[in-house]
Amino acid sequence: MHAITIPEPGGPEALVWAEVHDPVPGEGEVLVEVAASAVNRADIMQRQGFYDPPPGASPYPGLECSGRVAALGTGVSGWSVGDEVCALLGGGGYAEKVAVPAGQLLPVPEGIDVRRAAALPEVVCTVWSNVFMVAHLRPGETLLVHGGSSGIGTMAIQLAKAVGAKVAVTAGTKEKLERCAELGADILINYREQDFVAEVKEATGGAGADVILDNMGAKYLDRNVRALAVNGRLAIIGMQGGRKGELDIGTLLAKRAAVSATSLRARPLEEKAAIVAAVREHVWPLLGGGSGARVRPIVDRELPMSDATAAHRVVEESGHIGKVLLIAP
Repeated sequence: MHAITIPEPGGPEALVWAEVHDPVPGEGEVLVEVAASAVNRADIMQRQGFYDPPPGASPYPGLECSGRVAALGTGVSGWSVGDEVCALLGGGGYAEKVAVPAGQLLPVPEGIDVRRAAALPEVVCTVWSNVFMVAHLRPGETLLVHGGSSGIGTMAIQLAKAVGAKVAVTAGTKEKLERCAELGADILINYREQDFVAEVKEATGGAGADVILDNMGAKYLDRNVRALAVNGRLAIIGMQGGRKGELDIGTLLAKRAAVSATSLRARPLEEKAAIVAAVREHVWPLLGGGSGARVRPIVDRELPMSDATAAHRVVEESGHIGKVLLIAP
């Protein structure tokens, strides 16, 4: 088969479409013939040499994929050859085939094309596990999402609205904020021109956000805590703004607030399987392909998998809204 390899860490040009050995599904695994994968920030970090795959995972980038079951490893039940699936991966999505633990498979939702389903597993599992399983967003509460037009952001908006929450977003352009509004965002904040702490406080009558989903890390830590409501919960999922910040414990105590930080890729298989099972139970019934669906994948563009270099450039330049897909041959 062919896969995107990284002979040496570097810029987007470090990604090389090359012939490699076919994966073989082990016990409890399923071999998926890949239809599409999607670009995530973790893939960019891996390409740069900063984020190695967890032990036992494929060395190739790609944290999600969609396709069809090609073979079953020993001990697998509930799936058949030919099933259309999408999957959460530890790596290997940028390839024509990938072996996946059966607990990380999801059926392609009804009404969604098999290729577009590649836009779902990583963002849905990230949002559901952080916003709902950890931060426990409830109906009537306010969620602040940083990077509202990203793949994570567009999914967080839709899921929060589906459960009856109010949504505030930050983004850097008018176009991106307009797209967030189309998905249901209530409070639109241009982070280049506005102070998100002041805007969220004003929009909530001084209360603040009950839950904040943050991809920036250190750069936003102090302001995020100040933007939290009493009993608020800050969920950190990225470090685009640095890894070391100063935390005012006094403010945190006064608000009886909580700060959590999670990653998905390196979790044990049983934890990933539990998240995938929760997503299948709670999110999959909301999904559909049409504009009237309560939740749908937001795809910015599709590019050939062999041209992953161009796809990485788009994501690094933040020139997209939603997900950038890589289509397998």
